[in-house]
Amino acid sequence: QVQLVESGGGLVQAGRSLRLSCAASGSIFSINTMGWYRQAPGSQRELVATVTSAGNTSYRHSVKGRFTISRENAKNTAYLQMNSLKPEDTAVYYCNAQISAEVRGSLVGPYNYWGQGTQVTVSS
Repeated sequence: QVQLVESGGGLVQAGRSLRLSCAASGSIFSINTMGWYRQAPGSQRELVATVTSAGNTSYRHSVKGRFTISRENAKNTAYLQMNSLKPEDTAVYYCNAQISAEVRGSLVGPYNYWGQGTQVTVSS
């Protein structure tokens, strides 16, 4: 069974930094794109950043120049380095990954997997 586990959230003052981690585990054959989404209270979940297996990245406009997404393929882990945080970055951050897995000797997927979310709160 495949799982994504996020860590690294917390409460910080505006202008400070946080680093989120997302570790995938289970019978993983391969991971395509990994991404970070966020959802603020009363708002829809929005895409923050993505990174492909080749290392190509993309960001939503409001975080460009402040956030950096990266991954370690050997560890099945993605990171989100968040600098110069603003109160409007406050949200629950979710990791997402497109994963192909081995199930009873067969390859299945890729399927979309989500982590449980980690709270990021930025105070002014």
